[in-house]
This record gives sequence, C-alpha cells and structure tokens, in this order.
Amino acid sequence: MTDQTAAAIFGPTTTRPPFDAELLPVAEALQATLPHLSDENLATARQALAEGIPGVEPVDLTAGGRVKVEERQVPGPEGAPDITLLVLSPAEDRGPKGGILYIHGGGMVSGDRRTGVEGLLPFVIEGSAVVVSVEYRLAPEHPDPAPVEDCYAGLVWTAKNAEELGINPERLIVAGTSAGGGLAAGVALLARDRAFPRLSHQVLICPMLDDRFETHSSRMMDDGGTWDRNSNLYGWNALLGERRGGPEVSVYAAPARAEDLSGLPRTYIDTGSVEVFRDEILTYARRMSEAGVSVDLHMWGGGFHGFDVVASHAAVSRASVATREEFVRRALED
Repeated sequence: MTDQTAAAIFGPTTTRPPFDAELLPVAEALQATLPHLSDENLATARQALAEGIPGVEPVDLTAGGRVKVEERQVPGPEGAPDITLLVLSPAEDRGPKGGILYIHGGGMVSGDRRTGVEGLLPFVIEGSAVVVSVEYRLAPEHPDPAPVEDCYAGLVWTAKNAEELGINPERLIVAGTSAGGGLAAGVALLARDRAFPRLSHQVLICPMLDDRFETHSSRMMDDGGTWDRNSNLYGWNALLGERRGGPEVSVYAAPARAEDLSGLPRTYIDTGSVEVFRDEILTYARRMSEAGVSVDLHMWGGGFHGFDVVASHAAVSRASVATREEFVRRALED
C-alpha cells in the first residue's frame, strides 16, 4: 500500500469553519503531536490508542462491582475465525434490558473491543442495557469485507442469545463511533437485507461512510484535529486497496454508496462542523429521512473529529454527549 498524501491526489484544501474557542488549544496541540497515519507509524498509533489518553486513568468497566464484565468467543463469519466479544451487563438482574452492539473506532486500522466502550457504561450501571462490543479484524491485514462481516456476526450472536443475555429482542441497537459508526451503518444495511435481526435503532457517532472524497469537507483539512484527509485516505486505502473510489466497492463497506436507505431503524447521527466526515454525514441523514427513516441529526459548531472525547471539558462536548445519551435512554425505554 503506497503512502500517498491527499494533497498529491486531491490537490489543495478547501476552506473550513473555525474551531470552537474552547476546542482550539486542543486542536492545535493535536496538530503538533499527531502524525498522518502511514505504514511506518501504524504500530505506534495502535499502541497509543490501546494505552488511552496520557495522564487519564483507565475506566473501571466493573464500575466498582455494579457491572459484570465477560468475554465470549463466538462464531465469526462463515469460513472465518471465531470473534471475541466483550459483554457488559448489570450485576443486579432487574429483568429484560435493551441490547447495544457497540463497534469501536480507529480508522478501520486500530482499536479493540475496549476502545470507547466506556461511553456506554452509564446505561449498564443504570440497569437499562447490556452492551456487547465486537473485536473485529483490522485492515490492512484483513481488508473488506472482514471487518463488517465480523461485526454482523457479533450482532447475529447477540440476537440469537438475547434471552440468555437478558436482552429484550424488541430493543436491539447497533452503535459505533467513527470507523465503527461506518461499520454500524453497514451492519444495519446487512441486517435489513438479510432480514435478521430486526434493529430498533442505530446510533452513528461521527461515522466514516464514504471512500470517494467527493465532498467539500473530505478535502478541507490537513493537519487539523484528530483525523484529517491524509489519515482518512490511509484508512480507506487500508480497507479497500485499489478498489477505493472505484465502482467495485460494497455499500456495506461504504454505506454512503447505498441507493436504497429505506427500511432502516430510527437513527441518531452526529458530526462536528470541522471534520472530514461532515458532508457525507449530512447527506446520509438527509437521504435516510427522504427514504422515510426517522432521523435525529446533530451538527456541533466548531467541533473536530472526536472532540467530545479528547476535549470533554468544553461546553460543546458536554452538550453533544448529553444529547446523545438522552437519545439512547429514550431508545432503551421504547
């Protein structure tokens, strides 16, 4: 895989909105420290994501004993290895709960089943959800369709074992962040097209949906925030190889390519105004709505990719997290 820059392929950047004032120092610090992803630094990037934010203590997923933490080895896609699932459930069983299949971010090339799952911990602590987080195979070692098929296999296992897990099968949600958001959208399309299982909601947090780099936002950022067009190009090339941008890309790998968005579950989808995924997210939300899907769309002014995680102190970050959590709580109660 060649490490071409986006500038060499797509030309100059386009204009972008300003960062939120509280986010600006964080964006500048990230710009000074985060290199573009490449074959040479991928191992280092994977290790850094696994270690978490420097100076921040890892989250206790047991929440002091209120959450039961298990790992399960379950069947993967046909002909593929088993996959590992992280299962978080309330320690005190209070009856059927909603089920959330969570898919982690990491640009299709990094992260694991524990990456970002702490964002769903409050719902487990409250006793309203069981969370199942998928360890999917990563690109470039395992290109498309391995990641999305692993995630779908995790969803199928969760649905088939809903009773054992204490999940109400009528409240089954798929959720994902960044690359995981794109995979969650792909899994929702697979579940619709394969007629199993029935999802009640999808929660797409700044999802990675389109490999074609045709939008304004996909070209507007070099060295800005946590994920610019150069790293985005690397991630898509890792997943798709020479197919990226061409006609042979599956809608399950790049859901923005799907012509039919009808029949999808109620959707929460969000983005910052200063991130490469912005326009593909706005278009996907509009097209779902036109197809009759109930969509809650939020664009946060001045937000860059992952702002709510790396700058959680900012007012816009707190507002975005609170809005998303309110949606998920309502989804679990439906």
